[in-house]
Amino acid sequence: MSANSISIIGLGWLGLPLANQLLVEGFQVKGSTTSIEKKTLVEESGIDTYALQLVPEPVGDLASLLQADTLVINIPPKAGKLGEDFHPAQINYLAQAIRQSPIKHAIYVSSTSVYPELNRIVVEDDVVELHQSAAPGLTRAEQLIQGLAPDRLVTILRCGGLMGYDRIPGKYVAGRTVDSGAVPVNYLHRDDAIGILVSLIRQEISGTFNAVSPEHPTREAIYRKSCVDFGYELPTFVTPAKPVSYKVISPEKLINATNYQFRYADPLTFFYAL
Repeated sequence: MSANSISIIGLGWLGLPLANQLLVEGFQVKGSTTSIEKKTLVEESGIDTYALQLVPEPVGDLASLLQADTLVINIPPKAGKLGEDFHPAQINYLAQAIRQSPIKHAIYVSSTSVYPELNRIVVEDDVVELHQSAAPGLTRAEQLIQGLAPDRLVTILRCGGLMGYDRIPGKYVAGRTVDSGAVPVNYLHRDDAIGILVSLIRQEISGTFNAVSPEHPTREAIYRKSCVDFGYELPTFVTPAKPVSYKVISPEKLINATNYQFRYADPLTFFYAL
């Protein structure tokens, strides 16, 4: 029997449109924002919304959020000035609370930034242990969520660079000098991220999966098209003294498990809107 109540921790750039899509598809949806002001705005779209901060301990009504069948954890792993231990501490508090809750399926939205630049096609087993990871804090967070199994279904979704709508590649490089033009991209359109998450929820699929578009054009091809399409100043492409390291993330495991059909298989065809 499929889950019918979903809770999303993090109603942001990805979480809010995900919540709206789940509502359209007939799910009961609730979620969290980090401020009372945003809570009021989100509630206008019909989503039961709670203010929650993870500092790293939860401040807010986490217990009510965890009254659901499925939990999607979609919070940015703010390392940087907060340090590598901050995000794992956030997730550790959450994992402890989930153990005391009726949640049956926990989905953690992670990132392909866990993979080092291996100059080859990369699959899920290329990062299993901390010493393999390019982002140890993120991998530790994944492991904390994985520790909820086997009592619950656990899914780790490692998303590529999330693009689409107002996230337009050209605006991030306009007028700059780029020496990584030959490097392939590992992008994922927001619509596909949402479609994949809905598919994982509906099919109750557990495991660790890469979520990236199957095609991997070069950065130069992406940046040139994006700048031309939106009128940004073209970057200056230069050849580096030595080749820039890269990785090509494979979504094959995800496709095989879900039979998901990408709406935007090629990042050169992504939909954007200013």
